[in-house]
Amino acid sequence: MTDGLRSIPSVDQLLSDSFIAELIPQYGRSLVVKAVRSSLQHIRQASIEGTLVGGSIKEIRSSVENWLISQIQVSIQPVINASGVIIHTNLGRAPLSEEAIQAILSIAGDYSNLEYDLAKGKRGKRADAIEQKLIALTGAEDAFVVNNNASAVLLVLAALARRKRVVISRTQLIEIGGGFRIPEVLQQSGAKLYEIGSTNRVHLQDYADALQNVNAVILRAHHSNFKIIGFTKEPSLKELVELAAKEDHLVIDDLGSGAILDTSMFNVAHEPTVQESIQAGADVVCFSGDKLFGGPQAGMIVGKREVIKKIKKHPFARAVRADKLCLAALEATISHYLKDEALQKIPIWRMLSMPVECCEQRVVDWKKVLKCGEMVDGLSTIGGGSMPQETLPTKLFALSVSRVNVFMKALRSLKVPIVARVIQDQIVFDPRTVLPAQERVFLTEMETLIKKFDIR
Repeated sequence: MTDGLRSIPSVDQLLSDSFIAELIPQYGRSLVVKAVRSSLQHIRQASIEGTLVGGSIKEIRSSVENWLISQIQVSIQPVINASGVIIHTNLGRAPLSEEAIQAILSIAGDYSNLEYDLAKGKRGKRADAIEQKLIALTGAEDAFVVNNNASAVLLVLAALARRKRVVISRTQLIEIGGGFRIPEVLQQSGAKLYEIGSTNRVHLQDYADALQNVNAVILRAHHSNFKIIGFTKEPSLKELVELAAKEDHLVIDDLGSGAILDTSMFNVAHEPTVQESIQAGADVVCFSGDKLFGGPQAGMIVGKREVIKKIKKHPFARAVRADKLCLAALEATISHYLKDEALQKIPIWRMLSMPVECCEQRVVDWKKVLKCGEMVDGLSTIGGGSMPQETLPTKLFALSVSRVNVFMKALRSLKVPIVARVIQDQIVFDPRTVLPAQERVFLTEMETLIKKFDIR
């Protein structure tokens, strides 16, 4: 063992090696030294444990270079979503419109008037213009933007319900992705959770009983990622608002998905819209920017002026505020709605409104280019914690391959990875979620793989 350790080259010896020395101008001396030390540590440990295989200078060079590449490569990269899940949480949720992307680029490398009033020549308020557009869009009296909807709910509860009873139905004690649970957010905000009803039914009288002779707030959490079916009951938001008004209690509506347009236009269930919550009289409505709203990750808080004013003054408000890149993309997205061009400009709405005939034509075109595969019927899903169980008819490009898992791994290993699905031992690709700008890359990469796997 001792002889083996003595034969291991030193750091200085490796740094003078011609191959490794040429890496220094590219990666920097400090990082190359760390790579060399990491490689040597691995060799020493393997030598001590008696598991060392190889350890030649050629293998050390390769180890050092691979370590350096792994350290500097960007881990978040574009992928092609051929899964048919429109708002795919694992794939970054809603892709942005071209205008939203350009809005980010226009200020990313320059200074901006983020908190500077150009007309007055002095400090201004962040997101004033965006909040005015949200007011115009939703019909609310005031608005505030934070970094995501979880932050929005936390901030609202901390500002309005600290040490107060927050009445919520057991039908709405939800958990979304990543372990975000309503009861835990309530606890962190300093509010006091007060559960009513059963897991499938809650009555207006349950709320009335919970509000008697106590300083309380009603929280309604929309079922954005699950459905309760069968023997169920929940009061409407309007009924809750009317009940709360009798004793001057606040009603907070955690709408989540952020729908602005009527989804029933596309032959799927109607998703409650932000405007409907405002019209029903909710004091505060919280929703996401990157779900059905179709913009960047953000949390929007809209509602009554005096209530929103109190939320803006809370110390948490600064901690969870949105940054300039988010605000730029968000403003561009809001403008699409105000200009009645969301269906044409916002990618998720283009996908939702895409006729099945369009999906069929794209599959026909793919088959002509790739000279293989077949067209099969399928279903696209909304995804992203929005409209559970709702699907849209589509046409799928299907491949029958002998080594499904190997082919799927090859798809994920491409320079621009492709995410597909497996249905009944066939690999299927849904054109509904393949962005037009990525189609050429998609077909080029698919041609290469099809030849490699000799698919006919």
